[in-house]
Amino acid sequence: MAEALNVAERLDGAAILAMHRTLMADHMPSAAGRWREEAVWIGGSARSPHGATYVAPVHTRVPDAIDDLAVFMAREDVPVLAQAALTHAQFESIHPFPDGTGRTGRALLHAQLRHGGLAREAIVPVSAGLLTDTDRYFRALSVYRDGDAEPIVVEVADAVFPALASSRRLIADVSDTRAGWGERIRARRGAAAWALADLLTTRPVVDVRLVADRLGITTVNARLAVDRLVEDGVLTQVGNGARDRVWQAAEVLDAMDRFAARSRHRVV
Repeated sequence: MAEALNVAERLDGAAILAMHRTLMADHMPSAAGRWREEAVWIGGSARSPHGATYVAPVHTRVPDAIDDLAVFMAREDVPVLAQAALTHAQFESIHPFPDGTGRTGRALLHAQLRHGGLAREAIVPVSAGLLTDTDRYFRALSVYRDGDAEPIVVEVADAVFPALASSRRLIADVSDTRAGWGERIRARRGAAAWALADLLTTRPVVDVRLVADRLGITTVNARLAVDRLVEDGVLTQVGNGARDRVWQAAEVLDAMDRFAARSRHRVV
């Protein structure tokens, strides 16, 4: 998701394709970064849209529909949160990809919040809040397609505030963990182990190659830094293999697990 946001310097069709390519390259490389070329629908059967609750626009209309959506995203006379909610509903209605529309739509939602200045660094889990009550969420999308935009704006707005609170809690938990490491790490000041400790707050699972690359040090020094933090109880090895070893900062992962659990439960 972070990489998808990084490619979204502009909110337009090219950025959306780049997001999809980043998110889906490993899952469906032949279709990643390309608009769909087939019909899609919700409900009915896999073979026919007969009885479907919604049929998306014919695939030949997708590029123009996305261009029209990009014009809306560029407007500056709509409040950012409402604009992001309406963009999300319209994007899901266009359904521009055969697979990955949902995750690309979530990336687009976060990109809008970032471009609008509502989120500068963290990815606020708004989309997770939307999906805590899927029936209500899908009803909001359905009535949007019938011409009533208010419910989906309310849904997104209601998802934002608990998401912000959960994100702040995560930041506090990780900051407290990092502060605690400061009393346990026995490396000299300026040693690579301290830079590795900082890295672990955002990348809690590492191997020697990643540490060397991110810190700009040799693999020998990276291994020494890892060994130091293992001895000081900050890192633990994942598994017992002797090759391709990976280490994790369990305390940061625990904080992230609590964050994920909170994101799935929205207070109503």
